[in-house]
Amino acid sequence: MVPGQVVVDPSRVAAQIVSGLGFIGAGLIFVQRGSVRGLTTAATIWLTAAIGAAAAAGLPLLAVLCTAGHFTVLYGLTPLARRLSGRQPANAVLSCTYIDGRGVLRDLLRTCTASGWAVTRVETRPATAALGPEGEAGPPLVRVRLELHGEGSETGLIAALDDVEGVVEVGSEDLDDD
Repeated sequence: MVPGQVVVDPSRVAAQIVSGLGFIGAGLIFVQRGSVRGLTTAATIWLTAAIGAAAAAGLPLLAVLCTAGHFTVLYGLTPLARRLSGRQPANAVLSCTYIDGRGVLRDLLRTCTASGWAVTRVETRPATAALGPEGEAGPPLVRVRLELHGEGSETGLIAALDDVEGVVEVGSEDLDDD
């Protein structure tokens, strides 16, 4: 080794890229009530780093082909798979618990219809409020049972309903439950 000369090992650089982006990607993936979010974003970050590493390593053709493949899969095959699946209309029953007096039911119904579901039946009843750390009662809660019909994704709808302000809990029920 010549004094003042820096020796760079490309395999070590690649290994650090992989471990660093693995950490970042893992932080982007969330699982909420059976619904996984952020997986495509995490995979895209990994792919972006791989394309950048390929370009930096003097492999521009590989970088361009990977970029083209990514856009083909993301914007070409995904809609095609959705169309080919021939998703048939389905029935679903969801149970939501929310804080009373905030107009949450209106937001729940709006979210259902915006997600491609028609609400065929709504049943509400008071729910038991959870006790706080000091034993005091929390805000009054309402439990609503929604019977739905549509072509949307049930897990996507559950995730969307869970994001509504004031919703405490969302779950799926069997159609035969009363």
